[in-house]
Amino acid sequence: QVQLVESGGGLVQPGDSLRLSCAASGRTLSSYAMAWFRQAPGKEREFVAAIRWSGGSTYYADSVKGRFTISRDNAKNTVFLQMNSLKPEDTAVYYCAATRSLVLSSSSHEYDYWGQGTQVTVSS
Repeated sequence: QVQLVESGGGLVQPGDSLRLSCAASGRTLSSYAMAWFRQAPGKEREFVAAIRWSGGSTYYADSVKGRFTISRDNAKNTVFLQMNSLKPEDTAVYYCAATRSLVLSSSSHEYDYWGQGTQVTVSS
């Protein structure tokens, strides 16, 4: 089992930055891939970014490319999502997810473990 705990959400203004953290525990994650998804009210869960724990390869949704950066700290077993130039349409609950597949997938069905989510609200 893998436990994931997100933190770092909050209320910010358009153009601001925010960094989300996902602390992972329970298994050695070197063979896992990690991802961030988000879900806005009334919408389906949407892929944001993914990273392979070993090697650090990354994959981004077009809507966040150039604004968001996913990274990981091996020593702390933590994955981060640095979000810059935030827009109102980035408002959502953000979820951290993990998969034993080494393929960086944008499909939520490929992910085996999920955190509880953290709210990000971008509003003036």
